[in-house]
Amino acid sequence: MVTALAYAMIVVFMTAIMTNRLSALLALILVPIVFAVLGGFGAEIPTMVVDGLKKIGPTAALLLFAILYFGLMIDVGLFDPLVRLVVRVCHGDPLRVIVGSTLLAMVVSLDGDGSTTYLICVTAMMPLHRHLGINPLILPAVTVFPNSIINVAPWGGPTARVMAALHLEPSQVFVPLLPSILLACLGAVGIAAYFGLSERRRLAALGTGLLAQSGASPAEAVNRAVVARGPFLQGFNLVLTAAVMVLLVADLLPLAVVFMIGFAIAMAVNFPHVRDQRPRIEAHAGSALSVVAVIFAAGIFTGILSGTGMTDALAKSVIYLIPASAGNMIPLITAVLSGPFTFLLSNDAFYFGVVPVLAEAAKAYGIAPEVIARASLIGQPMHMLSPLVPALYVLTNLSEVETGALQRFALKWSVLLAFLMLVGAALSGAVPLY
Repeated sequence: MVTALAYAMIVVFMTAIMTNRLSALLALILVPIVFAVLGGFGAEIPTMVVDGLKKIGPTAALLLFAILYFGLMIDVGLFDPLVRLVVRVCHGDPLRVIVGSTLLAMVVSLDGDGSTTYLICVTAMMPLHRHLGINPLILPAVTVFPNSIINVAPWGGPTARVMAALHLEPSQVFVPLLPSILLACLGAVGIAAYFGLSERRRLAALGTGLLAQSGASPAEAVNRAVVARGPFLQGFNLVLTAAVMVLLVADLLPLAVVFMIGFAIAMAVNFPHVRDQRPRIEAHAGSALSVVAVIFAAGIFTGILSGTGMTDALAKSVIYLIPASAGNMIPLITAVLSGPFTFLLSNDAFYFGVVPVLAEAAKAYGIAPEVIARASLIGQPMHMLSPLVPALYVLTNLSEVETGALQRFALKWSVLLAFLMLVGAALSGAVPLY
């Protein structure tokens, strides 16, 4: 019964947000509560909600101060040189702008944090996309595509989890997947080029000229710094941001603490007077509040999903669906399931709940656990569009698009990228299909 309830809840939830009947914020709160009541868990809902909020608390704090930190860095023009370089190369051509946005996201994604990538790339490139009249769904799509692929790096969330769950080393999991990652990155650039060509034709048909022909200079299409910073402060901001990135990768401190301290230092140095600090915080308070509200709502969803036993029921249902005759195909099955199940479950639930069971079952057929670990990472392009990924709401909020609209637009392309990853893994031998 719990399994049926879990699947029904997920179907209703996804239908509600993808048809725009409910916003993600409301759906994350109302849908799980209704199904918990239907399942007879009404009396336990407060406890499950509090448990979920406790687990999501550090993530909410991280995103709150990450938004404030990078918002401040954008205000003082830290990323302007990089953006100007991209704009200069693009020359106002939609094709170059979209491909350039993809390459920018690919480079920034090396920090291993989706929220950081979205904050930098979307905030930097959105004015240019808007100025040219490019479909507003394209920028968040071409930002999430490379990020979802590069996120497979050892310092990214999913790989770190599966290595911990199966007690493996990066050389066993990540290195064999490099050809697969490269192929998927080329696929992301190819998709961006397709978008760019389509937009170039569409805008030409509408009579929209290139930026260079419109009389606007590239500098007018990007954010200007709120206050000009001198060379010393610009150098300080660069060093501080580099230090924050190093601490993120090194994992020496909780990520929320890193951004709290970084934001406090940056604000104190760049705006030493209290009268100047408040406007800077207020400038980004709206974005921070809307994202953090959705994150806490996601805590309610995951708390009820876990507290009612739905998470365990979903994991077990996967195992029961694999017949004994298909044992030799467990790597392929794992790869195929990794997409939809990391979309419907959190990374923690999948990598600590489902993957170890699949790896144990694979042992009976002589399949090494590292093979299952690699296969479980194939679906990450789909996972990053999951409503359970907090960074997704940072992306949609910054891009000013609805979550459901982005999912409808981008999900089919994410499936293609996951397929390319599977092809690359199969051809390189990282994930044998049989």
